[in-house]
Amino acid sequence: VQLQASGGGLVEAGGSLRLSCVVSRRPQNYGPMGWFRQAPGKEREFVAAIDTWSNTPHIADSVKGRFTISRDKTKETMYLEMNGLKPEDTAVYYCAARDGRINTSSLNRAGQYAYWGQGTQVTVSS
Repeated sequence: VQLQASGGGLVEAGGSLRLSCVVSRRPQNYGPMGWFRQAPGKEREFVAAIDTWSNTPHIADSVKGRFTISRDKTKETMYLEMNGLKPEDTAVYYCAARDGRINTSSLNRAGQYAYWGQGTQVTVSS
């Protein structure tokens, strides 16, 4: 699977961005898709994931209420709608996917995802 993320940029605090991730094929066996981010000097952090079996979203507590994950199956594209952006949201955002379902409790683990996009930079100014 190849993933292509886009939509990052520079935005003022309180602003919004929508990231997109186009996948070359649908994950097999209803594998999940997700977004992670990595700020300089920090570990890669889970942001959100979507269960492609039920289309159920899972959102990290740090962005809950501000970020929304969705998926357009007809376009094989996943989105991350980010509102109320804060300077601490500044990071490179990566989309990821895997074949095969996993437990909900494992959706936030980067090591569970086999396929990764190249990342898109999001910078939030104060």
